[in-house]
Amino acid sequence: MASKTATKMTSNLNSLTPKLRFRPSRDIPIYLIIAPAVILLFIFHYVPIYGIVIGFKDYSPFKGVFESKWVGFKHFIAFLTDSTYWNVMKNTVIINVYSLIFSFPAPILLALLLNEVGNMKFKRVVQTVSYLPYFISWVVVASLVMSILSPTTGIINLVLSRFFGKDTVYFMTKSKYFRTILISSGIWKGIGMSSVYYLAAITSIDPTLYEAATIDGAGRLRQTWHITIPGLSTIITVLLLLQIGSLLTIGFEQVFLLYNPMVYDVADVISTYTYRLGLEQAQFSATTAIGITQSIVNFILLFTANRTARKVAGWSMW
Repeated sequence: MASKTATKMTSNLNSLTPKLRFRPSRDIPIYLIIAPAVILLFIFHYVPIYGIVIGFKDYSPFKGVFESKWVGFKHFIAFLTDSTYWNVMKNTVIINVYSLIFSFPAPILLALLLNEVGNMKFKRVVQTVSYLPYFISWVVVASLVMSILSPTTGIINLVLSRFFGKDTVYFMTKSKYFRTILISSGIWKGIGMSSVYYLAAITSIDPTLYEAATIDGAGRLRQTWHITIPGLSTIITVLLLLQIGSLLTIGFEQVFLLYNPMVYDVADVISTYTYRLGLEQAQFSATTAIGITQSIVNFILLFTANRTARKVAGWSMW
C-alpha cells in the first residue's frame, strides 16, 4: 500500500514538473544569440591550444610550429635555472600577496559601510564616485598617478615642500615606493565595482534576521559581525579562491604603464618579463614554456585552496 502511494505521489510530481522540449520558435533565437560568443571562445581560446608545443621546440617563425626542432624540456630548465626568472617570480608573488592582504578586503569594507548608510542620496553619490574609476583606462590612470607624483608639478611633492619643508621625492623611480603605488592605484580603480558583488549578496540576506537581532538587543556592529559577514561567506570564498588561483597572474597593463627600468628589481613581474622576452627578443619558445609553468602552478594553487576551503568551511567551488 505504501509503495503504491509513493508511486502515485511520484507520478503526480512528474506530471506537475514542466518537460523541457525543444521549441524552434523559442530556442533557435537563443542559440543564435549565444552562437557568436561560443564561436569566438572556440577560435581564440581552444584552437590556439595546440601552440603549447612551441614550449618544447626551438620555434622559428620561418619553419612554423610543426617543422621546428623538438628540444623537450630545454626551455623549462633554462628559465628555472635563471636567477632573473626567480626574481621576477618573487616580485609577482609579493605583489599578489600584498593585493590579497590590502586590495581584497577593501571592497568588502566599502560594501559593509555603504550598507549602513541610511541617506539614500548620499549612498548613491558615494557608489557613483567609487564606480567611475573602474571605467577609466589604465593609460589614463597611469597618467594621473604620474601627474600627482610628479617631482616638478605633482601635488604630493608640492604639499611636502611647502607645508613640511621636505625635499623633492622621485616616487616613480624609487623601488621602495613602487609596490605601494601599484596596490593603491589598483584599489582606487577597482574598489567600487568589486563592492557591487558584496552589496548584491547583502540584499539577499533575510531581513527577519536583523529584526530578530534587534529584538534581542544586538547593535549594528554585532549584526554586521554575526549576520552580514556570515551571509557574505559564500561570495567571499568564491572570489578568494579565484584570486588565490591567479597568484602568479598580474594585470599586464597596470605594471607595464607604471614601471620603468629603475624599478625593475621590484616591479618586473612574469607578464612584463615574458613581454620583453617574447616580443622584444623573439624568444617565443621560452615565453611559452614560462606560460605553461605559470598555468600549471595557478591550477595547483586553485585546486589546493578549493580543497582547503571544503575542509575548513564545508563549501567549495566544485
